Amino acid sequence: MKRVGGGIANRFWRSGDPYIWWTGAAVAASLLLVAGLVLIVLTRGLGYFWPADVVRIEHTDGVVSIGEVKGREAIPVNGSPSERAYRIQLKVGNRDLYGQDFRWIDEREIVARSSPGEILAIERWERGNFYALPLRLEADGKVIPAGDGLMEAFSALHTRLSRIRDEVYALEKHEVGAINRRIESARLRIRELERSGESPNVHQAILDQERVVAEAEAAYQEVLLKIRALRAEMEGPALVVQTAEGTEHALPVSEIVRAYHPNGMNPIEKSWLYLVKLWEFVAGEPRESNTEGGIFPAIFGTVLMVIVMTVAVLPLGVLAAVYLKEYAGDGFVVAALRVAIRNLAGVPSIVYGVFGMGFFIYFVGGGIDRLFFPERLPTPTFGTGGILWASLTLALLTLPVVIVATEEGLTSVPTSMREASYALGATKFETVWKVVVPNALPGILTGMILGIARATGEVAPLMMTGVVKLAPELAVDGVWPFIHLERKFMHLGFYIYDLGFQSPNVEAARPMLFATTLALLVVVFALNIVGITLRNRMRARRAGSAT
Repeated sequence: MKRVGGGIANRFWRSGDPYIWWTGAAVAASLLLVAGLVLIVLTRGLGYFWPADVVRIEHTDGVVSIGEVKGREAIPVNGSPSERAYRIQLKVGNRDLYGQDFRWIDEREIVARSSPGEILAIERWERGNFYALPLRLEADGKVIPAGDGLMEAFSALHTRLSRIRDEVYALEKHEVGAINRRIESARLRIRELERSGESPNVHQAILDQERVVAEAEAAYQEVLLKIRALRAEMEGPALVVQTAEGTEHALPVSEIVRAYHPNGMNPIEKSWLYLVKLWEFVAGEPRESNTEGGIFPAIFGTVLMVIVMTVAVLPLGVLAAVYLKEYAGDGFVVAALRVAIRNLAGVPSIVYGVFGMGFFIYFVGGGIDRLFFPERLPTPTFGTGGILWASLTLALLTLPVVIVATEEGLTSVPTSMREASYALGATKFETVWKVVVPNALPGILTGMILGIARATGEVAPLMMTGVVKLAPELAVDGVWPFIHLERKFMHLGFYIYDLGFQSPNVEAARPMLFATTLALLVVVFALNIVGITLRNRMRARRAGSAT
């Protein structure tokens, strides 16, 4: 009987079924962990935009607090772990008054809690949110008290001042920017002419450029006067509110993003405001040390970097793989080269960052500046970090992955297809590039997908090759030559790092951290879905043509 039982057990293990179950269990556990991570990011990231109710809390010592409840946690009582009380985290805002956005309140010290409908939640361009009771609106020599159409008057006034603010922004960004570029171009031209030597024509050209500078500076002064007049028009109106302590505070209307009564809003109104804030997050620019506002520059920089990296790495990786698989022999040098390529995939990314900074920035970029932009020196143009050098550094980082995946794709092409091509009189070059490579495209795209997935989340190399906390100008705009790959850029991965470890207000930045993480996951998934869709279409096309 023992022998029979032992034989059954041996056959059971030899069948491989336990290993299949263990593998399935490992896959299921991995999927659960990933799903849990995504769920946490989703709930905390998307919850950031919901207009929460504002509560009014009365303490036992007579102090009153107003704010949003952001968390609740247990605390031990008298040092005993068995006895517990609770405290809540209240976002009190009013950073310019209190010095911090959050306050912990022991629930045992709460006498009363309510949610008055008249409390205002005020979002500001600077210094965070402000929670208070509205008292009056002072504008254009008029005073509108609370409850007498104050919010309607505030809405109309805020709309008018927002248009003026947009006009000021357009003047500063476009007109002033164009004037500054004209002045800089003329001054660089003067320096170039001075380097070319002395002659009557050169002297006249310098005078012409100096005249251009003088005209541009005069135009700058005119625009500056217009901006000052618009700012003066924005400075007067103020919304006077009463804080929790009972003190009055005047908030300039021009510094307010929006003001609303969260406790008096119905679900439809909250849902609409939620969508508006979500859109501002995706399409807006950051503010308040990146703890508020939008992340569009970071999304744009991430996607553009991936595109430039793909354009750089795909031809190089495919050519290297085709040579190693189709043309190189099987000698010791080729075998050592393959081992080196596979080992490069495991090199820490920071090493690539050091190489990119030394080779691309200092050597290649510095050489370009000395050859083509000597008049700009010592201010570097390409001899400093930029999106081009960051993309090329990540292209080197993902190159081993692309080469290995492309080689595997080339290996998967049946030998019979090569022999059929030779039998029809095709040369080796024609066979490789018209038969083998097209049929290996799904494998090539698989390597590209893996490379994109790794490169999109890399931060360490970018910190050394061009990423910055805030980039005032995008790498693509309406100024000739329209694409400026020498500019520094923002990246979602570095944005997350900055929020998590470099933010001056960690508690205020935490919701933004989860929302930005969610945006990075969406960008990675979107890029991968595009690659997977292209790969599947190519596979279907090849299968259809073979049929």
